[in-house]
Amino acid sequence: MSDWPITYSDVLRARERLRPHLAPTPLRAYPALDAAVGAGIRVLVKHENFQPTGAFKVRNGLCALAALDDERRRGGVVAATRGNHGLGLAWAGRRLGVPVTVCVPRGNNPEKNEAMRSLGARLLEDGRDYDESVAVAEGLVRDEGLHLVHSTNDPAVVAGAATLTLEMLEEAPELEALVFSVGGGSQAVGGLTVVRERRPEVPVYAVQAAGASAIHDAWHRGQPVSKPSADTFADGLATRNTYAFTFPALCEGLAGFVAVPDAAIAEAMRLLLATTHTLVEGAGAAGLAGLQALRDELAGKTVGVVLSGANVDAETLRRVLAREL
Repeated sequence: MSDWPITYSDVLRARERLRPHLAPTPLRAYPALDAAVGAGIRVLVKHENFQPTGAFKVRNGLCALAALDDERRRGGVVAATRGNHGLGLAWAGRRLGVPVTVCVPRGNNPEKNEAMRSLGARLLEDGRDYDESVAVAEGLVRDEGLHLVHSTNDPAVVAGAATLTLEMLEEAPELEALVFSVGGGSQAVGGLTVVRERRPEVPVYAVQAAGASAIHDAWHRGQPVSKPSADTFADGLATRNTYAFTFPALCEGLAGFVAVPDAAIAEAMRLLLATTHTLVEGAGAAGLAGLQALRDELAGKTVGVVLSGANVDAETLRRVLAREL
């Protein structure tokens, strides 16, 4: 516990930072979804797709910027993203008056790019994937003196993510398990931090896309793994490395970790659209896809999943609905 990345007190402080700006998101049950999942599982859906930016990462960005002193805020921040982390930072920067620079890979989702620009962020497109965009952001720290807000390796980011689990456990003490999707691990490690304090008997599971399974594979091997590429349409999960700040906690705390193919993620998107009548992107539907992969293990339980985010582009949504994925 001594080297756990954040404390429960950090989470409580994060909630106070967010309270003036973000209302708790709904936690809802859908009998049609329960029937589709089967095995007597009751699913509680945390609607982070209802956040101002459509994703839980607005919690992360807002918490990170609110924690900065005035000098750091004036100097500006930089981050690498495929979309939702950058959107969260851009929204928070506009709210708090902090200049935000966002680095995205070449060919990134154009709708997410435009959304970040519309919130006032300076957008730089460079690198072949997220991990190469991180190197671009680190270069701007050296060259321009910007403060790096990493999407994973930052205690304020993880504490912000943890607040969603705090809301879930406070609203639904009947929860018996949680399933989180993992890109870098802020949501899962934040969730583990809260569960360890509030409900240590509740198992926490994780899911990654099979085509971007570095952290999943590393967890099963018990040592870090780096992949040459990340191949998934769920761009929020398209990472190819483990992260020093979250990986040890995932190894220590998770009850299980599954990888699911893109076809299962696309099917989860369609199922959520049909049963909750809300839009969710691939990374946001992966939690449900993971729950379905864990159906036998979680039979008869009340299980929480997180829908985040809602920022799927029109062409990807068309392919999902046409069953081309």
